Amino acid sequence: MKESYKKLLTEYDQLSEKLSKATPDEIAKLGKKQSDLFPVIQKIQELEKNEHELKENQELSEGKDELADIAKEEIKIISRRIESLENDIETLLIPSDPMDEKNIIVEIRAGAGGDESALFAAELYRMYTKFGEKHGWKTHIISSSKNDIGGFKEVVFEIIGKKVYSKMKYESGVHRVQRVPETEKSGRVHTSTVTVAVLPEFEAVDIDIPMKDLEMTANTASGHGGQSVNTTYSAIKIVHLPTGITAQSQDERSQAQNREKALAVIRSRVAAYYQEQKEKEYKDKRKSQIGTGDRSEKIRTYNFPQDRVTDHRINQNFNQIDMIMEGKLDEIVNSLIEEDLKLKKAAL
Repeated sequence: MKESYKKLLTEYDQLSEKLSKATPDEIAKLGKKQSDLFPVIQKIQELEKNEHELKENQELSEGKDELADIAKEEIKIISRRIESLENDIETLLIPSDPMDEKNIIVEIRAGAGGDESALFAAELYRMYTKFGEKHGWKTHIISSSKNDIGGFKEVVFEIIGKKVYSKMKYESGVHRVQRVPETEKSGRVHTSTVTVAVLPEFEAVDIDIPMKDLEMTANTASGHGGQSVNTTYSAIKIVHLPTGITAQSQDERSQAQNREKALAVIRSRVAAYYQEQKEKEYKDKRKSQIGTGDRSEKIRTYNFPQDRVTDHRINQNFNQIDMIMEGKLDEIVNSLIEEDLKLKKAAL
């Protein structure tokens, strides 16, 4: 058994000993640590037992009787079991992303392609909404800007639910669509792009932004073409002065509600900005994970004429594009999670 596994067994035993002598203040902290270790300890103990059985059968297999033949068959079964257990242990040892439990703010913006790009931005918004519904999540628009034919030039929305970021974090990047637009009379295939940014949503306690660093203004909410959709100053715009990052919310009824939504967006954008700055220092190390933050990275192509979605990060194709656009994203998401795990195991 690996030396690192033996150390974990020793650490677990030491925690049990400390817990028996712990003060009330220490119990919660030590108990959580022990609880976090328990799943991997169970697997290591099972591995230890199987390695012992393997050794016994290897000794028995050296004979020339019927028992040796049975032992040889057992060796095959136990070896497969050991391989599976080692894989499980390595997976459990990968540090969990502390952001995985968080709700998210998603920003979708039309890119190259004019009206066609804006229409596809609206379709991506609908796809994520449908995907969220299948997982019991709630989606709520914070701000949006539509064009004259129902597409989104930009839409910012939050998704609230269980482990939202863990499944949605791989969606950040450039989404490319190839199809014949409805307005195209010659039947020629056009290529358009849409950018998606997925940001974990931060509470005020998670990130400290002094109020003196924020400039808030109230104005009337705007509809298509900039016309006012109400006469009260309920829409809120916030500027983070040190970075120039802005956020606004106009879809809530009251100024106070819009203020809270805009603050949630500014916290997430500022946190993402500083995280991106930090990651630039470790750019070379990012080969050990699938990109989840680079908004300029082309991550996926939706080819409608060929009924194919290609995720370029894992070089994998998925068919039934109509079903995918209806929110059936699990096959793609699970493939990305699986590949991410493989890369992280290799990095360990």
